[in-house]
Amino acid sequence: MRHYDLVVVGAGTGNMLLGDELARLRTAVVEPDRFGGTCLNRGCIPSKMFVLAADAARGARASARLGVHASVDHVDWTAIRDRIFHRIDPLHDSALTYRRNNGIDVYTEEGRFVAPKVLEVGNERITADTFVISVGSRPVVPDIPGLDSVAYHTSDTIMRIDEVPASLAVIGGGFIAAEFSHVFGAFGSDVTIVQRGPRLLTGEDEQISARFTELASRRHRVLLDAAVTSVEPSPEGVTLTVSCPDGEHVVRAAALLVSVGRRPNTDRLDAAAGGLELDEHGHITTDSAYRTSVPGVWALGDVANHFQLKHMANAESRVVRHNVLHPQDLHTLPYKITPHAVFTDPQIASAGLTEQEARRRGIEYLVSVHDYAATAYGWALEDTTSFVKVLANPHDRMILGAHIIGTQAATLIQPLIQAMTLNLTVDRIARDVLYIHPALTEVVEQALLAL
Repeated sequence: MRHYDLVVVGAGTGNMLLGDELARLRTAVVEPDRFGGTCLNRGCIPSKMFVLAADAARGARASARLGVHASVDHVDWTAIRDRIFHRIDPLHDSALTYRRNNGIDVYTEEGRFVAPKVLEVGNERITADTFVISVGSRPVVPDIPGLDSVAYHTSDTIMRIDEVPASLAVIGGGFIAAEFSHVFGAFGSDVTIVQRGPRLLTGEDEQISARFTELASRRHRVLLDAAVTSVEPSPEGVTLTVSCPDGEHVVRAAALLVSVGRRPNTDRLDAAAGGLELDEHGHITTDSAYRTSVPGVWALGDVANHFQLKHMANAESRVVRHNVLHPQDLHTLPYKITPHAVFTDPQIASAGLTEQEARRRGIEYLVSVHDYAATAYGWALEDTTSFVKVLANPHDRMILGAHIIGTQAATLIQPLIQAMTLNLTVDRIARDVLYIHPALTEVVEQALLAL
């Protein structure tokens, strides 16, 4: 067996771990797929590049409200797709070559543990003093009768199709469903969303979720509290039988996107054989320093946490890099909150407690909701549906939660994230900071002043 100082299993965020500080270690990377992982190849980055094109198409069609009468003559799907992947796809080969040229062994077959700290890769077995596990997650494929008889897509495949389908059925109502419904709806598909819950994006603050569901229902056919009972091929493409509170519905579409969640890849890794303790969802359990149940084995990213957020995995990789180098001086993540955004239309961003969480936990709070329409830039946008919502503790004046639906929500929320992280009171961030007029940031300022 070949022995290393360090083996990194998974070259998504795991590849980012390998900075100059670790160059002295004899290192191997095990990656059977593509360097860059989900985010670069089939997740955050290409999907947001598609969203930008979709936003442009939606913006042109909606510009009449501003007195600009524009139309979209043609959406060149192939040009959009190829612009994205012609930029992304070469990065795998360059990353692999770079690692090998700098003395790192790269294994391109799948690795499975056969014992603690013994990994079988193809016909070889390798060991190491230190392992970092960052093998990510993959889409869940639900057990729906007939699903295996039709051609369907997940987020792994939908972005590489050859043409925009005339119609698209989407099973699921979370981040992925919201983003791709926006993309394909903007490009001309007739979209039907089948969601088992009472609203779309049910993990968001209820007020945000309700507003988004209302707006999405204006663009798409949305079936709520719905369950797909069967799927079968049809001349159009696929036919779904859907059970709804008002009876059975039939949904016919040219293409089907399944987006009901993701699962960690610990089964493919055979983590249990490696002595790694798993939680009830199949994630590798770690302590706050990202140590696993096996000494010398660390885990980070989707395989170890439930957030499925690249910015969280990036932060974890910085902590793990330090801890691998300085095991007597362990660091943990300093962040109290984990913000996220949904790049749909309208954009959504959130950090901290939702109002329903505060109620459920018996936490006292004050709440302020401020509409974009009540600010000068909101007037310019002719925006009548977007808002900022902020929750605060009435005693210590700290922000408990922030939720935004509307243009540039993911950017607007950043000063609120910083205030929550740096323990700034509502009073300080509202009154001790100048907000540029008439920028859209005034909607944040006004929400804080109302608190």
